[in-house]
Amino acid sequence: MNGNTEHKYTMTANLNVLKHLGIGLYSNVPAVLSEAVANAWDADASKVEIKIDADNGVITIKDDGHGMTISDANRKYLEVGYERRKDGGSLTPNGRPVMGRKGVGKLSLFSIARTVEVHSTKDNELHGFKMEVAGIEQAAANRNEYHPIPLQNVSLDKGTCLTLTDIKRRLSQSSQPLRRRLARRFSVIGSTHGFAIELNGKPVTVEDRGYHDKLQYIWTFGELGREVRAIAKNLEYHKELSNAIPAVSEYPPLTIDGWIGTAKYPKYLKDPDTRESINGIVIMVRGKLAQENILDEFGDENLYSQYIIGEIHANFLDLDEADDIATTSRQRLIEDDPRYQTLKQTLGEHLRTIQNGWREQRDRGGRDVASTIPQIEKWYEGLNSDQKKNAMKLFGRINQLPLEEESEKRRLFIGGILAFESLRFRNSLNRLDNISIDNLSALSEVFTQLDDLEQSAYYQVTKDRIEVIRKLTNLVDKNAKERALQEHLYKHLWLLDPSWERATRTEQMEKRIYNALDVVYFSLPPEEQKSRVDIHYTTTGNKHVIIELKSADRVVGASELYNQIQRYHSAATGALRQANRDNEPLEFICILGRRPREWDTSPGGEQRYRDSLAAFDARVVMYDNLIDNALQAYQDYVDRSNEAGRVYELIRSITEEDISAMSPSE
Repeated sequence: MNGNTEHKYTMTANLNVLKHLGIGLYSNVPAVLSEAVANAWDADASKVEIKIDADNGVITIKDDGHGMTISDANRKYLEVGYERRKDGGSLTPNGRPVMGRKGVGKLSLFSIARTVEVHSTKDNELHGFKMEVAGIEQAAANRNEYHPIPLQNVSLDKGTCLTLTDIKRRLSQSSQPLRRRLARRFSVIGSTHGFAIELNGKPVTVEDRGYHDKLQYIWTFGELGREVRAIAKNLEYHKELSNAIPAVSEYPPLTIDGWIGTAKYPKYLKDPDTRESINGIVIMVRGKLAQENILDEFGDENLYSQYIIGEIHANFLDLDEADDIATTSRQRLIEDDPRYQTLKQTLGEHLRTIQNGWREQRDRGGRDVASTIPQIEKWYEGLNSDQKKNAMKLFGRINQLPLEEESEKRRLFIGGILAFESLRFRNSLNRLDNISIDNLSALSEVFTQLDDLEQSAYYQVTKDRIEVIRKLTNLVDKNAKERALQEHLYKHLWLLDPSWERATRTEQMEKRIYNALDVVYFSLPPEEQKSRVDIHYTTTGNKHVIIELKSADRVVGASELYNQIQRYHSAATGALRQANRDNEPLEFICILGRRPREWDTSPGGEQRYRDSLAAFDARVVMYDNLIDNALQAYQDYVDRSNEAGRVYELIRSITEEDISAMSPSE
């Protein structure tokens, strides 16, 4: 005891410091529990049992370590800032390297709980006490000592048990995210180290870290790195790097242990439970996490850094005879310490080596990925040696991109091959000057190559457009389909006519046309004005196109439509005449949701009215028919493409979806 006979327990610390160091220091449950687990390790426990009762808001942490007497509790546990290493050495009685140093980790419990009970037993002395945040804050305000409340009827066989109640934040019903975080915060888990952590009755294992099977390439340092290499079951490449660290002032020769690896895809570095990123390199000291991510310190924006994950053990950052360089929260390291700076410099050099190695491996891997597609392999084998080298670079660059779906990579291979062939064609054009006038076969070969490339490129365009049209077709809700068409039609005129690739704009002409059409619109009866949703003017296919969208639920009279188009035609023709462009063609398109009234009142009525509109270069398209007609037009192109060239056949054969599956009958 400390000489105070009035109270059984006494906490000796500046309580204002206690308030700031404990109550507001830590930010999350895993960090808090890590401090409790570290204390259990320092107590030579072989097992720590953590139980989370989310329904009742209770957390218990029980270990089978040495435990505490009442004297130990007062002199060590309740003395904030107690430095165990100076008092009891840097090793536990069982020879473990002590994790604790500052003597404030125990205060982290108050970051998540307002009440903490401590039960412990040692040397046949069984006891317990309760601490409450409210009492600590009141004592701090009055500048008094705080006296934890003694507990009666304490039951414990061995070690120490902490019970946290009145939890400040909602506890998750799922223990898996916490299990992963605990597994990643300690490297001393398992029978090799004689230390087990259980969460809700289930052991926390190395496999719970959840990233070993995601590693594609790995660079290792020392024995720990080789151990990880042995359990990384999907590894494709390994290289051992030097674990030496340059000498730092008076410190002995320094080394690191661990590994830095890269995942096959960046998406593998997203925690499946929390969606948090594990893209980074953690620093471990004495078997416990000391810094969550040193990779951020490098500000590396190169592509490979998106694939990086690693674990570096640097025990020289916590030497007993040296200053403590951990921040108070124990989550980061003091960056201006020469040991940290040397570690950072060394890791920076290793990262440059890893970046180059990663690129080389991804380049080789790109060739391997491409070769799994028989058609690309056949195309590759048809290249000469120089072309193969360039193709290898192309495949490698594609393989470096952070693509999460194989289908995306296949599409890039298609685009890459088209670009590659275009460059080959350009080289052929450069050789035209050397082709004799008598060598018509060489000239014919160039034009055949051009036709093949054009056909291949347009096939890709066609395929993409068919996919867009099919998505529109799958919009079952009629209003949703019409809204989608109204939104995209003006930007994608190819829905109306495959020959209309891109619209062009002339601001002055556009203004004249719109002014002329507005004069007509505002002269229409109110009922006819209501039938229009929007009107748009553009130029495409060497003609002036005016598109009017009618309200999909309105039935428009055929005579009314004829008279309106006649007026629009007269107004637009006048605007063109004023611009001295009256020799340029016009086309009017009215898009309707329902058939005009007079179309079905007499035999041949629809055709008769269509013919009358055609006299004014106008036609009617129904919303539903628009999609079907566009799909059929592009499907007809695909079906007619029988005389295919080499590149076209390649592109077509590696397309993911079978063209036959794109038929309108689906």
